Amino acid sequence: MRAGGATLPVSEVFGPTLQGEGPHAGRLATFIRLGGCDLSCAWCDTAYTWDGSRYDLRVELTPTSPEALAAQAGTPIVVITGGEPLLHQDSPAWARLLDLLRDRGHTIHVETNGTRGPNEVSLASVTAWVVSPKLPSAGPHRGHQDPALHPDWPALAWEGTGVHLKVVCADEAEVAQAAALASRTRWPGVRVWVMPRGTTRAELDATWPVVAQAATEHGLNATHRLHVLAWGDERGR
Repeated sequence: MRAGGATLPVSEVFGPTLQGEGPHAGRLATFIRLGGCDLSCAWCDTAYTWDGSRYDLRVELTPTSPEALAAQAGTPIVVITGGEPLLHQDSPAWARLLDLLRDRGHTIHVETNGTRGPNEVSLASVTAWVVSPKLPSAGPHRGHQDPALHPDWPALAWEGTGVHLKVVCADEAEVAQAAALASRTRWPGVRVWVMPRGTTRAELDATWPVVAQAATEHGLNATHRLHVLAWGDERGR
């Protein structure tokens, strides 16, 4: 067990709740949302984790010890999300958090935008990865930010069943882009998902039928956003 002493920038910890999207949708989980991101998507629904021009990050983000975070994990599955959580994977606090969660019997899931590959510490502890690269509609990003998918991910997807691709899509054209991305990177098709863009029931009512139909035409899995159906865009749900 690694020694403590460091912290992670935490936006929120919430649960028990339900994982709302992707291959594990509907499963009971606790979410740990970390601050910071290496992209700046125009439609980001968690901009309060990284956008200092719109939010006071001194208020939004709280330095929190791994011990305090692990103590709040009240479900078998713990999802570490962001922002972009892998910005922190080289820190002692990240390694300590993974140690604590694993030693307490939790199954660890990580949601990432895919711009960074996982290090050995992360690979040793994380059971499930949901990798969500961004399509052109998410940009332009700030400065020299690069939304390209890190080349390690497709190979890891072939090595086991725990690495899934999930692409947010607003229409049929973007589902086609997601299918092309999966084909270009040779991602195993059984682990490719598309998801409708939207943070309200009304938005999802409009986009879900289009995305679902396009998914069937392109041979892709599709996932809804169950938490939005249940709780709208309420934070911490």
